[in-house]
Amino acid sequence: MIDEFNVTWITFGGHVELQKYRFLYFVIMFTVYILIIFSNSAILCLIWIHKNLHEPMYVFIAALLCNSLLFSTNIYPKLLIDFLSDKQIISISLCHFQSFIYYTLCGSEYLLLSAMAYDRYVSICKPLQYQTIMCKTTVSILLVLSWLLPACQLVPSLFISNSSKVCNFTLNGIFCNNVVSQLYCMSSSASYIIYGVFIALNTIFFPILYILFTYTKILIITFKSSISVRRKAAQTCSPHLLVLISFSCLCSYDIVIARINVDFHKTARFIMTLQMVLYHPLFNPCIYGLKMKKISKHLKMLFFPLKTQK
Repeated sequence: MIDEFNVTWITFGGHVELQKYRFLYFVIMFTVYILIIFSNSAILCLIWIHKNLHEPMYVFIAALLCNSLLFSTNIYPKLLIDFLSDKQIISISLCHFQSFIYYTLCGSEYLLLSAMAYDRYVSICKPLQYQTIMCKTTVSILLVLSWLLPACQLVPSLFISNSSKVCNFTLNGIFCNNVVSQLYCMSSSASYIIYGVFIALNTIFFPILYILFTYTKILIITFKSSISVRRKAAQTCSPHLLVLISFSCLCSYDIVIARINVDFHKTARFIMTLQMVLYHPLFNPCIYGLKMKKISKHLKMLFFPLKTQK
């Protein structure tokens, strides 16, 4: 619909029984958002404060946690407002912006995981060269590229969307993600599909292939090494793989179900869409907080100082 100020508004049509459960939805999502902010910020502060955590591996972990905070902040405030509003609407320009940030951060997640895989590869396979290769300059370049490349790749989509005609004013979702493409008349055009495949290859497929390649190398090296080397590799690599598998499973839904016009039950779609914003931003701090020994030790000292002193 278009109002008198010539602003195009989109209605979110993916909510399930919102009138009946709006306050329950709000309380749950608000609680989760507070937990996301608290858990991610706590580990970020620990990494910032303690000098023994100023290593490339922990810097990349901090970047992932920062990514989770930005990802959640892009979704939660608008979602919480919609739960308490009579109309769940958003302007088409803000929808473009939310979708742009959403996929920039999703792409950054994979590139950061690739950078972490490279760090582990150098640490385990080339330990004598680690300090030389993974210097501050290398880490800084990897961080900048991880956030910059996905954003640059998505800039053309903003121009394509602005020049396209909107044929549908109801979004089959609760926030602006891949379903936005179904609003436009040209969403099924060959060029648009090719562009989407290009983005998916660069931000998802190739990073995953690179991660698998590096971990194959690590597996070969550790298999020939001592038990202590295998144990160290497992301790530092298993959290990374868990996060990768978790995020890839959630992204597969976004690509396969949200992108393709599949006849998916509304309630099931609603639940699956929430998984991206509920589950993963909490998964990162839980995995790295529990599985990484140095972080886990500092967390115990922070929350249980008396026990750690004993």
